[in-house]
Amino acid sequence: MLTHDAHGAVLGGVALEGIFRSGAAETPAYVYDLDAMIESARALARGFGGARHLIAYAVKANSAGPVVRALGQAGCGAEVVSGGELAVALASGIGPNRILYSGVGKTDRELAQAIGAGDRGIAAIQMESVGEIARVEARAAALGRRARVSLRVNPSVEAETHAGVATGHDEAKFGVARGDLPAAFEAIGRSPHLELVGLSGHIGSQLTQTDEYLAAAEVLLGTAAWRRAELPSLSFLDFGGGYGIDYGAGCPAAPADFAAAVARLVERSALSGIEIVVEPGRSLVAAHGVLCASVIDAKRSTTEAGELRWLIIDAGMNDLVRPAMYGARHRIEPMDRAPAPSAPRWRVVGPVCESSDDFGAHPFEAAPARVVIRDAGAYGFTMASEYNGRGLPAEVFLRGGRVVAVSEGGSVERWVARRIGIREREM
Repeated sequence: MLTHDAHGAVLGGVALEGIFRSGAAETPAYVYDLDAMIESARALARGFGGARHLIAYAVKANSAGPVVRALGQAGCGAEVVSGGELAVALASGIGPNRILYSGVGKTDRELAQAIGAGDRGIAAIQMESVGEIARVEARAAALGRRARVSLRVNPSVEAETHAGVATGHDEAKFGVARGDLPAAFEAIGRSPHLELVGLSGHIGSQLTQTDEYLAAAEVLLGTAAWRRAELPSLSFLDFGGGYGIDYGAGCPAAPADFAAAVARLVERSALSGIEIVVEPGRSLVAAHGVLCASVIDAKRSTTEAGELRWLIIDAGMNDLVRPAMYGARHRIEPMDRAPAPSAPRWRVVGPVCESSDDFGAHPFEAAPARVVIRDAGAYGFTMASEYNGRGLPAEVFLRGGRVVAVSEGGSVERWVARRIGIREREM
């Protein structure tokens, strides 16, 4: 987590100013504390007590190889939503038996990739519709394998979160509706190429209380009890993730609180002892990554309402889209000194030609040379783009109080070369 000392902002025991003064990286750049991510995974694991569990890290939150490898070394598996993420998880040392594949739009090629991994395929392909079952069956038959699958149940639970990341309500595209479950069980049960090993559910992201999470968990437990005779191979229940973090306004429930609550619920049920799977992403990595940017201009505007102050930085919505997409607020602080909460507010904006390229108003005593955007370790780089012809940001990885890896990101020159290198051909 970001702290401050006499040299300014510090992450993972490393002064951020030193990274950029030394030339190790240029802004905009994400910087990650791998040690803190590992400790987040271990703290979540402790929340389960003695309950059998698998923490399947949601790779979509941050798919960088050093991050996935570090969490794998901490005992995590992986939850993936594309063939690309599956390839990253496998290449980062996550065993196929510890990988689950979710998502409503898996292609035939991706299904074959998942079924063909290792000796038996991955731990489970999460079925999100009745129609998907036949497609998985066809791929498994073509490969001469029996695919392990899980039914993702839409629990019809409305989570108190942003509409863009709520996934468990009736109008969500995710999961099998409860009314369609009999047809799904029947389709899997009659196939010699499918083995139903799990039930899963996920209601959304940035959850700050356990109530809705436990309501969805009750639906899964009830479904398992209802069809128990048809589930001889049931080996796990996947309760999803979505645990929130404190972006500065507080977060009443810690990830370990969700783990402890669901472990107690399962222990009191007829399925006591079954393996509990969870899919955290943001809660393991968000607070341990920052986006560093340089100030391009300190602009003052005289208006009828008074003077407006603008800090124009070299990181934009192409680097961190969450504020523009979700109205998310990330704390922004000077890099070379401690923040001053009572200082005048400057509106921090990026260089992209969109009014939505706006990170909000933040306190600064004076315009700094560089700033730090906090809690950007999740859904930052993974959602970045090259909009406006801007290269992808760099990434810097810290471990043991030093820089252990640097990804230089994408250069503008490479973007230009790709765009002008497109050649027409005669049809």
